[in-house]
Amino acid sequence: LQLVESGGGWVQPGGSLRLSCEASGLTLENSNVGWFRQAPGTEREGVSCITSGGYIIDYLDTVKGRFTISRDGAKNTVYLQMNSLKPEDTAVYYCAVRNYDCSAYAPAMDHWGKGTLVTVSP
Repeated sequence: LQLVESGGGWVQPGGSLRLSCEASGLTLENSNVGWFRQAPGTEREGVSCITSGGYIIDYLDTVKGRFTISRDGAKNTVYLQMNSLKPEDTAVYYCAVRNYDCSAYAPAMDHWGKGTLVTVSP
């Protein structure tokens, strides 16, 4: 089982990025897939999650209305569309899966990707 994130990079405040989480050895459509982020010196925090049934849970009030999780079953990929980015969104973003259900608690997740860095600055 492997999860690979991509789509990170540098963007100016107000810009947009779309992160992708591709899986091998696992069907993401049948899994609970979460996006997490970790800024330097902080704990990894849950951003959003999509359940195997397609239900979406947004964990962070600071990104509601700006970030949207989605998935493409044909591509076995989950996305995080990030709009109106702010410097405080700078972090390494990870996708993770959990067998039982979604969780905002990072240690509860079963498998992780290696992350993709998002930097928001002028």
